[in-house]
Amino acid sequence: MANVLDYANPTRFLTLARTLLPWLSTLTLILLAVGLYGAFTAPADYQQGETVRIMYIHVPAAWIAVFAYIVMTSASLGVLVWKHPLADAAQKTAASLGAAFTFVCLITGSLWGKPMWGTYWVWDARLTSMLVLFLLYLGLIAIRQTLDDTPRGARIASIMTLVGAIDIPIIKYSVDWWNTLHQPASVFRADGPTISPSMLWPLLVMALATTLLFTTLHLMAIRNEILRRRLFRLSQQTLENDLQEASGVESAL
Repeated sequence: MANVLDYANPTRFLTLARTLLPWLSTLTLILLAVGLYGAFTAPADYQQGETVRIMYIHVPAAWIAVFAYIVMTSASLGVLVWKHPLADAAQKTAASLGAAFTFVCLITGSLWGKPMWGTYWVWDARLTSMLVLFLLYLGLIAIRQTLDDTPRGARIASIMTLVGAIDIPIIKYSVDWWNTLHQPASVFRADGPTISPSMLWPLLVMALATTLLFTTLHLMAIRNEILRRRLFRLSQQTLENDLQEASGVESAL
């Protein structure tokens, strides 16, 4: 356990990221290629026709939209309990990625909804809760941009993240709690998947590829955030030294 926690140190994290990123990037590209090939060669659905191919983008994007918020929630606990700078960087950088995946989910869902439901949008429980998630992401990004990299900004963003976490179970169980147009779960079910195996394997490959894509992008974003903060502190220190030197010269004169 101690060895794992060692990588919570920003310097050691940078070393780990430098080692992992080339491998993760390569594996992500391979799985995306395999998944997209499977998505385009899988049979059309007997009801949805070719429209079903949107599913191979929409469903993984929806999963990652929720997963990113779970990552943010975990990181927020690290900020509030341990005040760890790496947790702060992870929480901050996951917000923009989560917003991007949620946006893709909403857009692809609308494109699917037009031919299937006759409209791009309905105020369905699942759709509305996903829209709320998107707004949560945007709100957290706005908080960070407004309060910069202050401890107060990190604390407020973390508290708001924990408050917004109530939306995650609502998203998950909305199709069970309310009468919705959105179809219920067809992959992770107690009685097994109801989706055809010929469609299931490309979907699972795309889900894994999208998870690796998020992980890769998140590692890159955390790395860049650590380096940006170090550069900012260095520039501030240099500015302070210059001001002190200038003040010393004026005093001597």
